[in-house]
Amino acid sequence: MSQNEKETKQVNIEIQLDEQTALGQYVNMVVAQHSPSEFVLDFIFLAPGQPKARVRSRIIMAPEHAKRLLKMLGDNIAHYEQRFGEVKLPEPPLPVPKTMQ
Repeated sequence: MSQNEKETKQVNIEIQLDEQTALGQYVNMVVAQHSPSEFVLDFIFLAPGQPKARVRSRIIMAPEHAKRLLKMLGDNIAHYEQRFGEVKLPEPPLPVPKTMQ
């Protein structure tokens, strides 16, 4: 088997999802930060009319995985828009949090 064949061989991965995680978390804001070795994504819920927001989940990943996420989201948005129409963003954009505490 050549090196190319080894790299393209598919691997089956069993993904497990417990009941608590399956419920999901509603968020309406994401803040991204990065260093040379990682990206940190804070998924946040900002209640209407409230001055404080709460981080619901923090995801830390390697830059390579962040780029894969970007591509996957772009592909999924394109498919969504083909099926349901353009996703329009409100004007003006949401405010950016001053600090993360």
